[in-house]
Amino acid sequence: MSLLDSLGAFSSLFAQFQEDKGPSLLSDALAKTDLGGVSGILATLQQGGLAGEVESWLSSGNNLPITADQLRAVLSNEQVQQVAEHFGVPVDTALNLLTEHLPAVANQVSPDGSA
Repeated sequence: MSLLDSLGAFSSLFAQFQEDKGPSLLSDALAKTDLGGVSGILATLQQGGLAGEVESWLSSGNNLPITADQLRAVLSNEQVQQVAEHFGVPVDTALNLLTEHLPAVANQVSPDGSA
């Protein structure tokens, strides 16, 4: 894939995330990894010390933020690489997509407060 092709793919992905399709795209991507889909990544994050953040996403209150460094500390390189490959973006971009959109994905899959 040429640089122009990569930029075109990234622009298309960015546009889809800007159109509020991000949670659906991210949910689909997580289902294709060994993370176990949305519920799997949420369980992994809870077990990795981010239970408070995940619980805030599942509840009806405000979502606590999460950083790329927190994700990097909990997820394996292979898991993050799988998400990055799915979107055709660098690992850092994939981590940023997760930090920005994972709370909304959790909200979508847990309207009653459980994943």
